[in-house]
Amino acid sequence: MADSEGSRADPHADNGSSNQPKKQAFIPLENNPEVMTALVRKLGLSSSLAFHDVYSIDEPSLLEFVPRPVHALLLVFPVTSTYEDSRRTEDGPSPEYSGSGSGEEVIWFRQTIRNACGMIGLLHSACNGGAREKIAPSTDLGTLIDNALPLDPDARARLIESSPSIARAHASAAAQGDTAAPAADDNVDLHFVAFVKSAENNLWELDGRRKGPLNRGKLEDEDDVLSEKALDMGVRRFLKREMEGEGNELRFSLVALAPSMD
Repeated sequence: MADSEGSRADPHADNGSSNQPKKQAFIPLENNPEVMTALVRKLGLSSSLAFHDVYSIDEPSLLEFVPRPVHALLLVFPVTSTYEDSRRTEDGPSPEYSGSGSGEEVIWFRQTIRNACGMIGLLHSACNGGAREKIAPSTDLGTLIDNALPLDPDARARLIESSPSIARAHASAAAQGDTAAPAADDNVDLHFVAFVKSAENNLWELDGRRKGPLNRGKLEDEDDVLSEKALDMGVRRFLKREMEGEGNELRFSLVALAPSMD
């Protein structure tokens, strides 16, 4: 969670000093669907699901390459002043989210580990919506959900910080990919935000740097998160705001958690 509320450190920034212990940090994940798929399967997600590149959100012929239904979208983008200003403006009047328990519509994790936004985005994608039904209860993900559900967001963050299985899986995934991994203490500006559909047909934006989960509106029974309605309420809305603030230099990528084509 960022420091816009005055009390939390920015998980993208180097907050260590000579007077403070160095903040826990992960090696940043590469934005690579194969790496992401291997990571969530290692933690316990069924091999029936996989991450896929989404090459367009407007061209039907390219959207046809994505298997359906899509259970989650993971938007990857550079942190910009527009994102930061919008986050602070929307979060400002809102109370800190304190939800817990089985009655929660979505499970949300606050990001406190530096450069762990990729892992948090993957957890949000796999642990919510239809994907959660594809997690075996005896796996690392199944155990994480069971342990996290009764906890408030601060306790959930500490649970992730102290999880050896999360740390091991992340380190293994970070060592893979097509490019050399940066160091854990490098300043990396890429951020990951997940969009999922709940059992109540609401579209949720899940960002570990926000004050809590964000309900972006009601979907129909037949809509998945790559439907036109979901894209308008979620990814397109997000990107429109960024383009209005940053001009036409917006860089982003999008991956979908959907049925595997293996």
